[in-house]
Amino acid sequence: MNSKLRIRMWNEGAHEANNEPSHIGTMYPDGIHGAIAAGLRSHLPDAEVTTAVLATDDEHGLAEEVLAGTDVLLWWGHIAHAEVSDAAVERVHRHVLGGMGLIVLHSGHFSKIFTKLLGTSCSLSWRNDGERELVWTVKPSHPIAEGVDSPIVIPEQEMYGELFDIPDPDDLIFISSFAGGEVFRSGVTFTRGKGRIFYFSPGDQEYPVYHHPQVQRVLANGAKWAAQPGLDRSAPSVTNPGREWFQAENRH
Repeated sequence: MNSKLRIRMWNEGAHEANNEPSHIGTMYPDGIHGAIAAGLRSHLPDAEVTTAVLATDDEHGLAEEVLAGTDVLLWWGHIAHAEVSDAAVERVHRHVLGGMGLIVLHSGHFSKIFTKLLGTSCSLSWRNDGERELVWTVKPSHPIAEGVDSPIVIPEQEMYGELFDIPDPDDLIFISSFAGGEVFRSGVTFTRGKGRIFYFSPGDQEYPVYHHPQVQRVLANGAKWAAQPGLDRSAPSVTNPGREWFQAENRH
């Protein structure tokens, strides 16, 4: 068995490919995925960190053999959710239920995989005025919060606000507040089947949030928490709420 933590950083890469915003190449010369991977490597030097991009990797970089060799998958998506094939989503879904960790970032809340696993719309309110975000730790005992400042001060960021249409999380770890007065459940965990899921909202493509050392620490902590190396990947018969459960409940 591979003793190294195997982390896969997945990015749709659409903003970088379109050079939109125009400064993204300067801010993230190796792409958003490259910046996140670099942060993970700095905090987890013994981990095996690989990257994949939707349009440039075979099977979106999410082939069966790749997922079988992945302990935790990080997911960044925004404007290309519809371009992710249903077959790839089904593979990721099956591996999460079997015990692969999943970390969903920022606008990945609207990704096919996140909405399928949570069974709700995952909608929220938003405004992009480059406001300051304060990320407050509300569960300091959780491993993801270890060594993390409270608050994390992010000078400029897109505002995400409530109502965030998600099921009640297993853990509420971080709450964000914004200059406009809004608040948001910015760091939450879920369990689906055997898999551990962490959603963390800071990280819009307009701003250099993934270079922030405290954000990098949160993601490294999240990867360690979500990964369960060596776990048998067979999915259990009871997988916790998913889209099928949600739709059935709302037929009545």
